[in-house]
Amino acid sequence: MPFKIPDTPEELFRQGQRKFSNFSQYLPLYILLFVVLGFALTSFYSIDPDEVGIIRRFGRYDRTTQPGLHWKLPFNIEQLDKVKVQRVYKQEFGFRTDTPGVRNQYSTQSFHDESLMLTGDLNVLDVTWIVQFKIKDPVKLLFHIRDPLQTVRDISQVVMREVVGDSSVSEALTIRRMEINDMVQKKLQEILDSYGSGIHIETVKLQDVNPPDEVKPSFNEVNEAKQEKEKVINQAWEAYNKVVPRAKGESEKVIRESEGYALKRVNEAKGDASKFSQTWEAYKIAQDVTKKRLYLETLREVLPKAGKIYIVDPQGTNIIPLLNLQGSKADEK
Repeated sequence: MPFKIPDTPEELFRQGQRKFSNFSQYLPLYILLFVVLGFALTSFYSIDPDEVGIIRRFGRYDRTTQPGLHWKLPFNIEQLDKVKVQRVYKQEFGFRTDTPGVRNQYSTQSFHDESLMLTGDLNVLDVTWIVQFKIKDPVKLLFHIRDPLQTVRDISQVVMREVVGDSSVSEALTIRRMEINDMVQKKLQEILDSYGSGIHIETVKLQDVNPPDEVKPSFNEVNEAKQEKEKVINQAWEAYNKVVPRAKGESEKVIRESEGYALKRVNEAKGDASKFSQTWEAYKIAQDVTKKRLYLETLREVLPKAGKIYIVDPQGTNIIPLLNLQGSKADEK
């Protein structure tokens, strides 16, 4: 039936009254349906496996719910906050990752306000680093700090500038990088714990530590000069370690040989003196026996060195011309 425009205001009023009366018949049903729908939407909720639910009743903490389907008081009597406690959050300083992947794509924008900092020897370094953290206490996170991510960023920059400021430029570039990571992580965790933040720092890692682009050529020349200096010093120490220890060893060898020779001569002299004393004592007791013993001992030492020995009878003078004494001398030679 086509809609007909009423001819008079009274007719329009009567039509509206009839429609309202028809709607009022179903109003309780509409209200009930609205209440049931609002109850369902504000009462039941689900928690994912990597998070927990924090329930606040009239703004005050009431309980923590684990992953799964749960129920709470409807119509905002109890309010829900979901906190991802298994997720590892990462904050980047001095650079930004636009597209993560196998090959990350980084932003070309400059972040020198974060990365430029002064070292202990009044040099300037461009330092980039990352901070990774997890939520260890979601209740403290929600009720003790207002903006967790910004809080971590602000404290990280302050602590990194403090630690780098206690190091020289060469230390920050080379030997103290791991130490700086550990010190920043420790101090950052101490400050967050003092705030009752409920945040646990997993990793602090320096990415790049470089001098500013404007001074890189000069800085590289200085580094090359230092490396050349270290090279010359190491070569000198190498030559020193080759020559000096060998000379010390040879001198020690001569000293030990001299000491051994002196000890040998002293012991031989003591032995000869002791032998003489014993012989003298024996000679005083039995002179004839001692003389014969000395004579026989001397012959026993001398005769093996005499070569051929000829025993000739003094009465046999005719035998001597027959001996080939010249040939004997030749044989001896």
